[in-house]
Amino acid sequence: MLTDSKIWLKDNLKGDPVIWFVVLALSLISIAVVYSATGTLAYKMMHGNTEHYLFKHSMFMFLCLGTMWLAHKVDYRQYAKISRIALLASLPILIYTWKFGSSINEASRWFTIPIINQSFQPSDLAKFALITSLASMLAKRQQNIDDFKETLLPVLGWVGTICCAIALTNLSTALMLFATCMLLMFIGRVPMKYLMMLVVVGMLGLTVALAVGQRLGTAISRVKAFTHPTEIPFQAEQSYIAIATGGVLGKGPGNSTQKNVLPHPYSDFIYAIIIEEYGIVGGVVVLMLYLVILYRGMITVANSEKAFGGLLSAGLSFSLVIQAMINMGVAVGLGPITGLPLPMLSMGGTSLLFTGVSLGIILSVSRGDREEVAVA
Repeated sequence: MLTDSKIWLKDNLKGDPVIWFVVLALSLISIAVVYSATGTLAYKMMHGNTEHYLFKHSMFMFLCLGTMWLAHKVDYRQYAKISRIALLASLPILIYTWKFGSSINEASRWFTIPIINQSFQPSDLAKFALITSLASMLAKRQQNIDDFKETLLPVLGWVGTICCAIALTNLSTALMLFATCMLLMFIGRVPMKYLMMLVVVGMLGLTVALAVGQRLGTAISRVKAFTHPTEIPFQAEQSYIAIATGGVLGKGPGNSTQKNVLPHPYSDFIYAIIIEEYGIVGGVVVLMLYLVILYRGMITVANSEKAFGGLLSAGLSFSLVIQAMINMGVAVGLGPITGLPLPMLSMGGTSLLFTGVSLGIILSVSRGDREEVAVA
């Protein structure tokens, strides 16, 4: 029986085993912490049914893992074709959501899919499509990477357009995506003079998008609040209390008190709840798990003999870990408040699905390289 299980795992869970372990660990932590963080919300909204969000989040988590498994079974080279279609589709969807999407906290970041009545955040699709397409464009142009017309203009056009479209409703995601693209282009050997040019053009474009879009006032107020010498925003103050009272070992699973006060303890500030319940030790463990993903992703980059596979793994790894670092940094007071969830841990639907796809593609790259080595 044990031998059969090992054979099944070997045949069906391919790719980097360390990444599989980290993902499963984060999934279990997520289910436990989201269940604790949503207890009060469920009691109020679901008339005492405290398990409602546990079942809902668990369903999305299993869907995320299933999506990840399916994505890792596909040859990663196929994603270059898929990404072109997704990139072309994401731009009109982003514009539509900006004009007609559901407005939450003065930002139209979601729209509701008819029939299934499920909200969808198109910035997650656009982020995945842009990183994958950018990796493909850079891989194909490695022989003429210095050519301004053939290389920089297509890259500049797509990076600038998608990031500006996202910035209309979600500045933090746009900035994070822009930074990820810059890192990817640096790894892809784009000359530094072109990178500096892209930074200038990108900042101008994001400024215009911010002025035209919905988040200018919010962005200014959050930066002012973060830099204010004495006043602390309510969310940040409650997050600091959660972290301070957690101590070294925490209060124990389910014993958070700040989840009753802290806004969005199950998404934007879930890291504060983790530290409150599991202490600094738990917070460090979560931090290390993300760093392991980055490390293993970079090993996949180093081992990949194909430019597209290496760039794709690098871009997706950077995207996941940078977002995680921003979320954790906000919780501990290292940056202004944003609306970025913690990948694989925060409650969500669209974000979990695309996180699963991204991890599946990283595994697909490592799986392809391992199979090529085995054949050789």
